[in-house]
Amino acid sequence: MHAPTRLSLLSLLSATDRIEFGLLRDGLALSDSALSKQLGILEEAGLVALERDGVGRGKRVRVRMTDSGRRTFDDHVAALQAIVRRGAPGPPSQSTSAS
Repeated sequence: MHAPTRLSLLSLLSATDRIEFGLLRDGLALSDSALSKQLGILEEAGLVALERDGVGRGKRVRVRMTDSGRRTFDDHVAALQAIVRRGAPGPPSQSTSAS
């Protein structure tokens, strides 16, 4: 999931129940083959599921995040947020020295 493309893909999926392949492709500005490759990796990891219906040119593919994928994504986002909070110190203190 750490690859930026896969993280972006999961981010789009997290906001919806399912989304059509073409909308994902266009939203991520990927080619069909690049999106297919990324989805294959996520599907193999059990993070997304592909729903296919129809045949030939009428074939539609919808992508949804699995329950496991949603939990994994939410945990990953929470971990990233914790890193940002820890790594974002306040403004530097202004010290003045008296002569």
